[in-house]
Amino acid sequence: MSERLQPGDVAPAFTLPDADGTEVSLSDHKGRKVIVYFYPAALTPGCTKQACDFTDNLELLTGAGYDVIGISPDKPEKLAKFRDKESLEVTLLADPDKQVLESYGAFGEKKLYGKTVVGVIRSTIVVDEEGNVERALYNVKATGHVAKIIKDLGV
Repeated sequence: MSERLQPGDVAPAFTLPDADGTEVSLSDHKGRKVIVYFYPAALTPGCTKQACDFTDNLELLTGAGYDVIGISPDKPEKLAKFRDKESLEVTLLADPDKQVLESYGAFGEKKLYGKTVVGVIRSTIVVDEEGNVERALYNVKATGHVAKIIKDLGV
């Protein structure tokens, strides 16, 4: 079971392929704040709602100095299908080995319909310009989460 990140921790570095197979690293965003969100699966109702909410608010967030990256265990091909079907504009990264999910504490035991299962824990980590964790939110809801983040960040 992976440790959850706390504000002040150094955000684990990562390099993952995007929906087109292009490598994207956290370090590519140095000097900007980054909202890294982890979701269970592309093309599912909750994850679609969350990704569409981030896309709908992307201009507001980028204008306030935030980049948005969504990470799931899906392969790049599925992410491309997801992006194209839903007209998503957020950067979607593939972590099929779940190494980044685990390093961010976003993979492990969770409750699903009253049962304990192992899987992706819907989480959002806000990383500051220096690469440190500013906020670490775990077990977030897919619906209404983006509006809450915008409010909490004062955007």
